[in-house]
Amino acid sequence: MSTVTKFLTRTRGRRRLHVTDVLTYAYLLFGVLLMFGPVVWLALSSFKTQAALVEFPPSFLPFSQQTAPVEGFDKPLPLYDVTMEDGSVVRLAQVRRIGLEAQLVDPAAPGEIIKVHADQRQEVRSIQFAWRNYTEPLEQFNFLTYLRNSVVVTVTATLITLIINSMAAFALSKYEFKGRNTIFIIIISTLMIPISVILVPVFLVIAKIGWVNNLWGVIIPGAATPTGVFLLRQYMLTLPDELLASARIDGASEWRIYWQIVLPLAAPALAVLAIFSVMWRWNDFLWPLIVLSRTELFTLQVGLNAFQGELQIQWHFVLAMTVLTLLPITFVFAFLQRYITTGIATTGIK
Repeated sequence: MSTVTKFLTRTRGRRRLHVTDVLTYAYLLFGVLLMFGPVVWLALSSFKTQAALVEFPPSFLPFSQQTAPVEGFDKPLPLYDVTMEDGSVVRLAQVRRIGLEAQLVDPAAPGEIIKVHADQRQEVRSIQFAWRNYTEPLEQFNFLTYLRNSVVVTVTATLITLIINSMAAFALSKYEFKGRNTIFIIIISTLMIPISVILVPVFLVIAKIGWVNNLWGVIIPGAATPTGVFLLRQYMLTLPDELLASARIDGASEWRIYWQIVLPLAAPALAVLAIFSVMWRWNDFLWPLIVLSRTELFTLQVGLNAFQGELQIQWHFVLAMTVLTLLPITFVFAFLQRYITTGIATTGIK
């Protein structure tokens, strides 16, 4: 038995499960369902047809009604199991339904129309993955352009955020100057300002600069974040001042100390901030929607809005494209998640 298996199957009771073991596993199972249940539901729903998404009661798996080609009909007809008057069950294809009367034919002998009451039918259903939910939008929806714009905005904004916030955190944690704590408090206090309050002033500045319908207008306004400054400053406070002093004695410049000593040592906190920044920028919808009006500059989140028509929303396409937009950020999180615990746990230690 492996170490992992022993760890997962260990119990408080020696021979049988203790009540605390039952409560613990129930709590963990509830947490797993709460966290991953909506994601699994989203992924499976992305393979459902538009009719299957609105049916009630909803099904967890992508069930769809089976169809069969019938001679004399241009399109495949839906199949039903029909209970006849003698009690036998026959599989027929429905031609049309008029009120409570359904008109069906035998797929093998479609010459005779069989009329039955609608309640005598039962849909023939099976698990079918609607791959067209992914293929059709890629043909109609400029996905690659929107993906490129999102990648450019996310990567560029994350790099700028890491540089600006790390510089500010380095100055606020390792330099002694008058008003340092006051500046830090002012930066943190901006967290209490709602985003809706600054939307209009920031847009006026962007318009004055000429960055409307420009990706720089999406990237620059949110480059400096108080959360990132706080996170990095708290982590850099744990770095020994003697290490920086010895580097200065050896003749290292402040830029070299920052670039070759502080940044490598602050890698866990930088990884955490990188994850947060990627999530913020990749999922941002409101600000790109305000700044960008040209279709070729849309990010993925704004581009998904194109599936919402005036009278009907194509939810099967929206869900499929949403799954595709989740994949890049999932890979980033999986690559950097090992730094999360270390980075967050040590930001409050001085």
